[in-house]
Amino acid sequence: MVKKVLAAAAVGVIGLVPGATPALAQQDPGSANTAYAPTMLVVDASGSMLAPDPAGGTKMDAAKNAVRTFVTAAPDASKVGLTVYGTSTGSSDAEMAAGCQDVKVLHPAGTIDKPALTAAADQIVPQGYTPIGTSLRAAAAALPQQGPRSIVLVSDGLDTCAPPDPCDVARELSAQGAEIVVHAIGFGVDDPSRAQLTCIAQSTGGTYTDAVDGKTLEQVLPRVSAAALRNYAATGTPIAGTPEYRDAPVVTPGQYVDVLQRKKPQYYAVDVPDGATAYFTGTVSFPRVYGTENSTNSLQMQVYGTDGQDCYGFESDSSTGSSDGVSLTVGSVWAGAAEPETGSYSTDKCKGGGRYYFTLEWAHVAADGPAQLPLEVSVGLEPGVVDPGAAPEPTPVTYSEPGGPPTPVVGGGSFNVAAELPGSGRYSDTLQRGEYVFYRVKLDWGQGLAYRVRFGESPLRGVDNLSNVWTTLYTPYRVKLDSDFSSYNGTENLLPANAPAIATVPVRYANRENSDADIANQALAGWYYIAVKLSPTLDGERTAGPVPVELEVDVTGAPEPGPRYEDRTADDSVFGESGKSRSAPDGAAQAAGASEGDGISPVIWTAIVAGIVLVAGAVVAGVLGIRRTRR
Repeated sequence: MVKKVLAAAAVGVIGLVPGATPALAQQDPGSANTAYAPTMLVVDASGSMLAPDPAGGTKMDAAKNAVRTFVTAAPDASKVGLTVYGTSTGSSDAEMAAGCQDVKVLHPAGTIDKPALTAAADQIVPQGYTPIGTSLRAAAAALPQQGPRSIVLVSDGLDTCAPPDPCDVARELSAQGAEIVVHAIGFGVDDPSRAQLTCIAQSTGGTYTDAVDGKTLEQVLPRVSAAALRNYAATGTPIAGTPEYRDAPVVTPGQYVDVLQRKKPQYYAVDVPDGATAYFTGTVSFPRVYGTENSTNSLQMQVYGTDGQDCYGFESDSSTGSSDGVSLTVGSVWAGAAEPETGSYSTDKCKGGGRYYFTLEWAHVAADGPAQLPLEVSVGLEPGVVDPGAAPEPTPVTYSEPGGPPTPVVGGGSFNVAAELPGSGRYSDTLQRGEYVFYRVKLDWGQGLAYRVRFGESPLRGVDNLSNVWTTLYTPYRVKLDSDFSSYNGTENLLPANAPAIATVPVRYANRENSDADIANQALAGWYYIAVKLSPTLDGERTAGPVPVELEVDVTGAPEPGPRYEDRTADDSVFGESGKSRSAPDGAAQAAGASEGDGISPVIWTAIVAGIVLVAGAVVAGVLGIRRTRR
């Protein structure tokens, strides 16, 4: 029987290892439900782009190849546009006035149209001036006027048209709310050009990257552009919780999205087969509010049984720094249906198979909180086991530092689009001030994970550039296993600060029987999530510049057989790819008052992706005080 200590878990299963290890459906990173920051590519088409590229062809040929590579790999739901300068005039003195206004938006930053975007890039003919400042203004004007937005600039030289000075334009964009970030790529540039492009990027909190030739540009542009797209929105099938349990929608395994009002509990119902365990989780994400140092919010959950009987399953997650873009997640691993009835009229309403009800409430609301919040709801069902497999192992694995050069990756803006780290190794990324990004590592039964995060040196120093840095490790169902934090002032910093690494125990089903909740939560094979946060500076600005980050990951142990479930044969994987998420017809959940005759498939953990990006945005000084309570 699953220990009730697991009732503290915040659940949202993403995926499990195939074969002997159960495999889960993963939220498609290209799903139309996933939000990305609208991004405008600004490509230099001045006459100097006709120069030969060291890797062959012209610089313009290389730039087009790089754009094609990025467009091919870009998520289908991303919003990407294309702007160029220098295509309509020559570069003679007589053409300077016209050439310095020669900026064209070839494709708007709407949902990506890959054929049209590629065709627009293919038609670029370089010949004119380099009006970088003017192009930045045009690109910003062509983007949405609210919310996070990005510009990715590729240039092979200095602005030849100032005024406007491109650094001044970048500062203007930053002053408009710090929501437009410019990432600059110098394509075979000299030192003065590099300095100007670096100024443009740093003035908005963006990155500068060198590309010495076309082959390098083809590698760099997709990576920089993918980082520019990082953003988050709630995902799932629309659902509407109710204020009374009798009217609650009946949800089956899967992911749903709702709207949560202030201090108004919302009910959801789950039909749990006899002997099964139900997993229910809710997650909300708070908007960033700059300059707010104390913003306390809490999310609460309660569990009810037959006739709305209080089952005393209570969970709470709270934060004193919600204005930093924090998310709150509460979940219940409810094993009541696996417990035998006792003959007591009231307690038996919370035992055995039947319909259970879960409430979610935004219980404590900060003064700066919005009127409502998007809510993600995730549900899973798990049958009992006839053989749990190997004995529990309470000792964390030992960390061994991986060797070799780091592999560039781009962390995702949520659990849903976390970057996959394929086992042991070193992985490099670049974080902007105010970002919280996710990576995932797959663990089979019997395997463990140990890792650390290295924040590299950045050029700016001093208290004005001081940020808070965090890393957090989550289970496949998004229970926080461990975390560490520190301050960062531009010099190299390593997390955890006082241990060799953040480490799991070997993952075994029987771990859930351990009285230590942290060990009990390490009882499922699958994706384990590493979150890395780089807060804004103390004054709430994001202009201190990006920071290079390296994840040093060590996966240990040989895969071993996992548990055997009651309702499966040796060849039928409970968590296998054949297990499909069951949602109500036409995307709507069944009302609780409807027929209860239809049971729920015993397939569990289907497509649960309740991740929230912690796109942290504001105060660094207030280290998040997150508290979970249960009863």
